[in-house]
Amino acid sequence: MAVVVVGLDQQRTPLGILERVAVSEQALPKVLTDLRDRVPVSEVVVLSTCLRTEIYAVVDRFHEGVERMHEYLSDMAGASAAEVSEHLNVLFDDAVAVHLFEVAAGLCSAVVGETEVLGQVRRAFDVAEAERAAGPVLSSLFRRAVQVGRKVRSETAIARGTTSLAHVALSLAAEHFDDGLRSRRVVVVGAGDMGESLVSALHSRHSPAEVVVVNRTPERARQLSDAVGGRAAGLGDLTAALSDCDVVLVSTGSSLPVLDTDHLGPHGLQRARGQRPDLVVVDLSMPRNVDPAVRGLPGIALFDIDDLSAHAGRAVQGRRSELAAARAIVAHELERYRADDRARGAAPVVAALRARLDDLRQTELDRHRRRLSGLDDAQWAEVEGVVADVLAKLVHRPTVALKEAAGTPRGERLVEALRALFDL
Repeated sequence: MAVVVVGLDQQRTPLGILERVAVSEQALPKVLTDLRDRVPVSEVVVLSTCLRTEIYAVVDRFHEGVERMHEYLSDMAGASAAEVSEHLNVLFDDAVAVHLFEVAAGLCSAVVGETEVLGQVRRAFDVAEAERAAGPVLSSLFRRAVQVGRKVRSETAIARGTTSLAHVALSLAAEHFDDGLRSRRVVVVGAGDMGESLVSALHSRHSPAEVVVVNRTPERARQLSDAVGGRAAGLGDLTAALSDCDVVLVSTGSSLPVLDTDHLGPHGLQRARGQRPDLVVVDLSMPRNVDPAVRGLPGIALFDIDDLSAHAGRAVQGRRSELAAARAIVAHELERYRADDRARGAAPVVAALRARLDDLRQTELDRHRRRLSGLDDAQWAEVEGVVADVLAKLVHRPTVALKEAAGTPRGERLVEALRALFDL
């Protein structure tokens, strides 16, 4: 049995491929079912964010499992296995734990220390658990990863300052104007978690002249816009909302573009806007929600995930010094996880040994109870207690030795010896 992760991330993979393997939270149950049908896995969790899509799995046959997961990602990307292989990241056993701990801690994010990824890790596990795709191995791994992510943020300054893609997007847009966003009209397309982060950060840090929230469900858009004194609109009113704005921030769960050259080209937005200044469009979505062809239109500055990552790298240099402290925590937590994992490996044999001894205890007490019928209840309880204490002391040292050696050749020999000696 091996724990593996097979995936694609923004550092290694062109955006055109990465967006095709992105999995929405709504689509996760089907993807988990498909993986269990196509790949020889006993457990599986899929983590898909705007920067990565990774399959975490427990496999009995390592090479076959990796090959099938590679094929699955290639099919999702609509690309050949050879084309995907040059970007593929494959890790196994301890390296999987280190990687997931660093992802949860925000050390692999475009914005080092960002907080959103921790929730994404937790939700990926929650969905897998609800679908009965995550078993004891991945459950332990993901729960520990969430704990590590929280510990890194609480014990280091890695999360100081700009700690989300939403903040980076607003910082990038603000740089386009001499006076930032204070006097600007901003349209936020999408009212999910990212949309909420954008609206909140706009209100608290930038105080634009107006915020318009556009969403497929107008009621949700109204909830966000009312909280900051803005306006709400449905997707059908998107063109009208764009006609007098300066910045458009796009983040929806759509698998297709919601903004294209028809909205922003000569026959759409530019005619409606007349002589207004340039428009800044920031696409935070994965897959992209703004047609890349928009980048070629005059008067429009389009930024996507690649641009945000580059900007984030420049913006967080001050937190790089915290990386060493954060990685030290990850290394320490890895050792704790290994120790716990070894103990879990010994647990079934320890439980079987205790159960066998308890059966023997109960059988012998029952056999001698008639002969010792002269004992009252208090005396009999004392006999039972003495026998239980003796057996607990007897099993204590073998239990400790087994847990300490679990996962090693010596531990395997001890397990086999206990099984043979006690017929476990």
